[in-house]
Formats: sequence, structure tokens, C-alpha cells
Amino acid sequence: MDMEHERRLTEVEQRSKSNVHRLDEMEKRQSEQEELVSAVAVLAHRQETVESDVKEIKTDVKKIASKPGQRWEAIADKVIWAVLAAFVSFMLARVGL
Repeated sequence: MDMEHERRLTEVEQRSKSNVHRLDEMEKRQSEQEELVSAVAVLAHRQETVESDVKEIKTDVKKIASKPGQRWEAIADKVIWAVLAAFVSFMLARVGL
């Protein structure tokens, strides 16, 4: 019976060593996964920041792009008013006022 116990004890020790090795490997993988999750969280935060910056830049570009159009409209309004004022002055001068 002693030999049987020794054989079983040897098997249990081998299984124990194997299990310890597997657990060590699992702990390593778990640690790597936690690092990966942290890195993904940082990337997600950076993406949100970039997205908000892009929206802000787009808004600024639209404002800048619309300024020349606004300037031309303002110039056109002034030219029209100047022409109308000249016409009214001319008509008033013709009438004698």
C-alpha cells in the first residue's frame, strides 16, 4: 500500500505543479488584459476630446468662411444706398430743390 500512496502522492504533486504553472499564466494574462482595458479607456477619452475639438474647429471654419460673404453683402448694401442717394440727389437737383 505504501507504493500506491507514493504513486498517488507523486501524481498529486505533479498536478499541483501543473496547476500552479497554469495559475501563474492566467494571472499574467489577467494583468495584460487589465492593461489593455486601461489603454482602451485612455484611447476612448482621447477620441472624445478629439471629436469635441473637431466640432469646435468645424464651427470656427464655418464662421470664417461666412465672413467674406457677409462683407460682400455689406459692401453691396452700401453701394446700393450710395446709388439711391445719388439718384435722389440728382432728381432733387433737377426739380430745383
